[in-house]
Amino acid sequence: ITGVNEPKTFTKAELKAINSRLSDLYLKFNKNLLTATNAFELVVDDKAKLSGLPETSIAVAAEEAAKRNMKGKWVFTLHAPSRLPLLQYADNRELREKMYKGYTTLASSGEYNNYPVIAEILKARIRKANILGFKNYADYMTDNVMAKNVKSAEELLMQIWKPAIARVDREVAEMQALSDKEGNNFTIAPWDYYYYAEKVRKDKYNLDEGLVSQYFHVDSVRKGIFSMAKKLYGVTFTEIPDAPKYDPEVKVYDVTDADGKHVAVFMTDYYTRPSKRQGAWMSEFKGSFVTDDGNAERPIVYNVANFTRPTGNTPCLLSLDEVETMFHEFGHGLHGMLTRAKYKSQAGTNVDRDFVELPSQIHEHWAMEPELLKTYAHHYKTGEVIPDELIKKLDEASTHNQGFITTELVGAALLDLQWGQLTDADNVDVESFEKNVADKLSMPSQVAYRYRSPYFKHIFGSDGYASGYYTYLWAEVLDADGFELFKEKGIFDPATAKSFKENVLEAGGSDDPMELYVKFRGKKPTPEALLRNRGLINEPAKPGNLPMPGGK
Repeated sequence: ITGVNEPKTFTKAELKAINSRLSDLYLKFNKNLLTATNAFELVVDDKAKLSGLPETSIAVAAEEAAKRNMKGKWVFTLHAPSRLPLLQYADNRELREKMYKGYTTLASSGEYNNYPVIAEILKARIRKANILGFKNYADYMTDNVMAKNVKSAEELLMQIWKPAIARVDREVAEMQALSDKEGNNFTIAPWDYYYYAEKVRKDKYNLDEGLVSQYFHVDSVRKGIFSMAKKLYGVTFTEIPDAPKYDPEVKVYDVTDADGKHVAVFMTDYYTRPSKRQGAWMSEFKGSFVTDDGNAERPIVYNVANFTRPTGNTPCLLSLDEVETMFHEFGHGLHGMLTRAKYKSQAGTNVDRDFVELPSQIHEHWAMEPELLKTYAHHYKTGEVIPDELIKKLDEASTHNQGFITTELVGAALLDLQWGQLTDADNVDVESFEKNVADKLSMPSQVAYRYRSPYFKHIFGSDGYASGYYTYLWAEVLDADGFELFKEKGIFDPATAKSFKENVLEAGGSDDPMELYVKFRGKKPTPEALLRNRGLINEPAKPGNLPMPGGK
């Protein structure tokens, strides 16, 4: 037992009971969230109200209505492939507001209210932390990872927060100016942000994401991730059509090394269905390890997403965000597939929570690199390779809306750490707590947390990212800094790829993560590459500026 407050009384039975209680509460939280998500429907009975929406979204909504015995109408749900296009493209402001409020009040009232569940989770976590000798749950969760303490995590987040909210002010001003120019007499509200961000993107960069998505058929992007893996690490993916699978839409692949040896089995499960929770993730049916007699047991890894399923003549075309999601989860998959760590407890993604997102996030960078993009981004109808002019526009618009994206992410991470620092949850009021945190941060009124607490499954659906949602940003410091080495040497430079494979992907949790990173990169990281990558600063790197807090 370690920590600042040694417990006066402690029994294994009590700790076991608390862990069991938390498991039950996580199940209840997730069940409420899934049921509340599936229960929501936004019904439209006049096609004129769907002005601005892509035909693919309209077709999917019509099919959803037919499934619900409302043929001739259109039904939109809270699942991202339905929700986000409506917020981004629907000209009807009332529809956008209903969808936004439906999402941001998800699992917040009625039969599936997660507020009471959150209160019970907080109480159990505080008691667990105290039993293990810690003042609060955040201290407990950060003690044994790279950050080492809450202060280091918050210091990093605040280095990103300040330039992010400053960028939001400029983004909102551009949106307001465009709205005013259109003759509107309203102030930009949260449900306007996606819509006017897209209009500004079109106005500034002449870039229509609806047209862009036509180059990103799901099968083309899958080809892209496999091509990236082969060029970087020499691994090949061969489909096994007759392999056993848990759902007919799952695809299964045999992964082999350059010499033909079996590396792993990889499975993809990309489409939405009612039984599937929201989001995207990687997991495994079998971990990797080396037996006592020296034989290597290789893993079975899978990626899950919630992309719009093909319907009739409507194919599954991915948004830019969904393309990055596929590359992201595949990065986790590579971490699990390529591991060579001896022990299962150290293999693949069994690393410090604030190191685990490095392999996933660094591989996102390849998605829009022209050298790879031209090999997989083909128009789904004509087969035309994505043109240079469009690639140039994508590059110019790559930092568009990063104030909003960064603010909602950092805000959620800071909210998570504030929940973790509670020492008493007897009279917690979830809404008031969230508002107080937002007020202290001077969060712009047009931006909400990426996830409000009742549907923040990362931190209340399991222990996984509790007091650890900041790790996405912590790891982004590493991935942005690390990818600059690939840009310097060549994005498919064999020596750089070999070093990353050996020191990060294969090593797993077999050594201190910062030491592994330095072996790959040759130096410790600073947050400047992240800020440059998101367009939040323009200055070149300065040695020693904005040091990475915490860690070894």
